[in-house]
Amino acid sequence: MSQNLSASGAPVRHAQAKGDDVARKPQFEWLARAGLVARGVIYAIIGVLAVKLALGDGGKTTNQKGALNTIAQQPFGKALLILMAVGLAGYAIWRLVRAAIGHGPEATDDTKERVAGLASGIAYAGLCVTAVSLLIGSGGGSGGSPDKATGGVLDWPGGQVLVAIAGLVMVGVGLEQGYKGIKKKFLEKSKTEQMSESVQRGFTALGVFGHLARMVVFALVGYFLIRAALDYDPDKAVGLDGALATLGQASYGPVLLGIVAAGLIGFAAYSIADARYRRV
Repeated sequence: MSQNLSASGAPVRHAQAKGDDVARKPQFEWLARAGLVARGVIYAIIGVLAVKLALGDGGKTTNQKGALNTIAQQPFGKALLILMAVGLAGYAIWRLVRAAIGHGPEATDDTKERVAGLASGIAYAGLCVTAVSLLIGSGGGSGGSPDKATGGVLDWPGGQVLVAIAGLVMVGVGLEQGYKGIKKKFLEKSKTEQMSESVQRGFTALGVFGHLARMVVFALVGYFLIRAALDYDPDKAVGLDGALATLGQASYGPVLLGIVAAGLIGFAAYSIADARYRRV
């Protein structure tokens, strides 16, 4: 009996050992850091375009996939997209490996962090696929609209409940981002001992501002998913771009949009700095 149990656990132990080997490779660290830079670039584009819209300077609201489209339209767009695809692949691999084995060469994750890493890894793998699709000319667009995706799920048995749960999860993610910002929990994953006092102050300010901005947009996305579920109306579901557009249409909209957009730019700067100081 014990031999059978040992034999059945062998593939799991083998996979764990392989994951440990990957996590110890220096290339794994470089992929992680490249991924953090790529994440920062995407948020910078989203934030800058939203700030321009708030200022009436011809900007627009967009999401992560729209940011990749913006990159593709620039001079040397293909070269930039290749770099982004590599970075996004690196981020996805880093998050997925950490989710699978629970640690990297410099830090460990608890169960909640591993689940979050799995979701993040899958999302950024999708963005990497979008970048590659743009490179080979097969489209990619700005992604399927949230209302269409939500409409499909609402028609499933129990679809309203599933959409409402997804909305609650997004609100929870937003609140967690706010908690990380207010309590400065993100510093626990950073090599603050390698920072000078001035660098740590700037890094902390960017992290707080950026996490609070993400709290706002994630909570709004979740709120509108819940609205879509309760009203059985997929048109009420929005993504990141829709959340920013909603802010712009509110009372004092340009001011609110400008503040949150500036926060997203702050998060972008924090992500790029985090590529230097993150415990991977």
